[in-house]
Amino acid sequence: MEALKEAPIPAMDSLASAMKNNIVPNQEYLLQGSVLDSAVEVLLHRLRGLCDNVDSGPETFHDHEMCFSIRNVTPQPLTLRVRRAIDYLDMPYQLRYIGQPELGDKSRPTILRNSIDVATTPTIVDFLTEMGFRMDFEYILRGYMFRKGRMKITVSKIFKMMVVGKPAPESVDPISQSYLVELSVLAPSNQDAIAEDMRIFAEQLKPLVHLEKVDYKRLTQPPM
Repeated sequence: MEALKEAPIPAMDSLASAMKNNIVPNQEYLLQGSVLDSAVEVLLHRLRGLCDNVDSGPETFHDHEMCFSIRNVTPQPLTLRVRRAIDYLDMPYQLRYIGQPELGDKSRPTILRNSIDVATTPTIVDFLTEMGFRMDFEYILRGYMFRKGRMKITVSKIFKMMVVGKPAPESVDPISQSYLVELSVLAPSNQDAIAEDMRIFAEQLKPLVHLEKVDYKRLTQPPM
């Protein structure tokens, strides 16, 4: 008599179980700062000495990111980001959900926010449009990525696009005279020890760059 085959577990049940058991890295610990164009080479030299990929050097990236939102679905607009590599056209697109930053715990040295990344096909833009999302803005990022254990450090130059949907070099313009520097870790829930490791690493980058918790709500509030 043949053994009874077990029924396959639905994908959503598997995902829910993985998240419940803290297997899925669905939270991002984040510190941010900036460095002037004139000082970025010194910072890159410091990072080469501190990070893991010393022999091969940092990875470079040249990406196009689009921010989409949909309203009237939740009290707050739902925002999704789509990123694609300009220099590697065969790479999958990345769809990303980023939650609201949690700044309430003053003892935690980093921002904490929900974050979920999914690899997709290029048709994701058409799919989001059909669902009712609209593109709020888009920009180009060009820069370097370093690794230190579980930590990821990116040094990015951000460019605004002069023509919608055309990321050609002649159609972009830098938005400032500085680079955005981000130190982040994607991890499952309740991994707050990572935040202290990030604080210690950030201290080693001073005074070249001061990485800190950024309160976006304060940035968007008008001055009193």
